[in-house]
Amino acid sequence: MSDDGTSGHYRVGETALLAVVKEAEPVVGRWRWRFDSSASAGVPAHVTVLVPFLDIDRIDAAVIDELRVMFGGHSPVTVRFEECGRFPDVLYLAPTPDQPFRALTEAVAARWPEAPPYGGQFAEVVPHLTVAHRQPAHVLDETEAALTVRLPIIADVGSVSLYVSDGCGWRSRAEFPLVG
Repeated sequence: MSDDGTSGHYRVGETALLAVVKEAEPVVGRWRWRFDSSASAGVPAHVTVLVPFLDIDRIDAAVIDELRVMFGGHSPVTVRFEECGRFPDVLYLAPTPDQPFRALTEAVAARWPEAPPYGGQFAEVVPHLTVAHRQPAHVLDETEAALTVRLPIIADVGSVSLYVSDGCGWRSRAEFPLVG
């Protein structure tokens, strides 16, 4: 999730499309709560499909219907989180397979090119479940060591959720089942 650089404050009306991973919460929840500000802002364990998406004032019934049809064309997926990965100052769990998440992101980005993943910051989007963000290396090392012994996590991802920021936190606004 993106923030404006001040702890706990997000842009009002920003939206995100997230594949919530309920099965991961018991394993990563306490670490995310401590080391990922999005957790305390109301965002559950997830793999991001697309952030930022359209501002909420651009999301009308037609966009909701289009998302429902688009995601409904994708199948639910059973995913395994068997190992940790790193970006600079980020510890994450890597989903296997990751292609279903890539396909979801590509579908949304192709339909709404004005909303590129992560604002177009990265050449390649790597599906991941963030556990710790903006932490020193020793915190990431300790967290990874504690998590590794609790892996794998096996999860059934059957929907994508639309989350909306109110400026302080995030709330689920809609859920779109993956039907296939």
